[in-house]
Amino acid sequence: MTKQLSPTIRVMLVDDHTMVRRGLATFLKAFDDLELVGEAEDGQAAIKLCGKLHPDVILMDMMMPDMDGATATRKIREQFPKVQVIVLTSFKEEELVKNALEAGAIGYLLKDVSADDLVKAIRAAHEGRATLSPEAAQALVHAANQPPAPGHDLTERERGVLALMVEGLNNTQIAGKLFVSPSTVKSHVSSILSKLGVTSRTEAVALALRHKLVA
Repeated sequence: MTKQLSPTIRVMLVDDHTMVRRGLATFLKAFDDLELVGEAEDGQAAIKLCGKLHPDVILMDMMMPDMDGATATRKIREQFPKVQVIVLTSFKEEELVKNALEAGAIGYLLKDVSADDLVKAIRAAHEGRATLSPEAAQALVHAANQPPAPGHDLTERERGVLALMVEGLNNTQIAGKLFVSPSTVKSHVSSILSKLGVTSRTEAVALALRHKLVA
C-alpha cells in the first residue's frame, strides 16, 4: 500500500526585518511539507501579495511601519477567509494578543519559539487548530480576570453628557446644548455618577479625564 503524501502547506512571511525573513525562509526549507511562496515587509504589501499567491498560512509580525500586523490580519481574513494567520512577534502585551486574536489570527507565538513548536503551529493552523504561546495564553487569562474599565456601561447619550460636564457646563447649559429638559439631564447625570461609582460631578469629571472616557 502506497503511503499518502501530506499536502504541501504554502507559507507566506510578513516581517519588516530582512534578517528575520531570511532566517524563517531557511527554516521552512528543512521541511518537505512546507513551501515558502512569498515575503512581504509590511501589512499593506502583505494584503496585495496574499491576493496573488493565496497562501495557506501566513507568519505575521505585529509591529511594522505603515500598517501593523493586527490591521493586516483583519483585512486579510476579511478578504481571504481561507488563509490562516499566525502572529510571530517579540511582544506579549495583553492588548497586542487580544487585538491579534480579535482580528482573526489563529495563533500567537513569540519569536523565541522552538523550530519544532513553530512547525507544529503551522501544521495545526492549516488544519484550523489554534496555537498560543504560554505567554499569550497567560495574557488572555490575566485580561479575562480584570474588572471592566470604568464607564464601560455608559450609553452614548451619557457619554455625550459626561463630555459636556468635562467642559464645565451645568445641567441647564447641557440641556440647551442637547435640546432636552434640565430634568432629563439631571437623570442622565445621576445615572452617570451611579455607573462610575462616584458621588459628585467633580469626581465624575476627574475619573473621565483620568481614564480618557471622553474624546
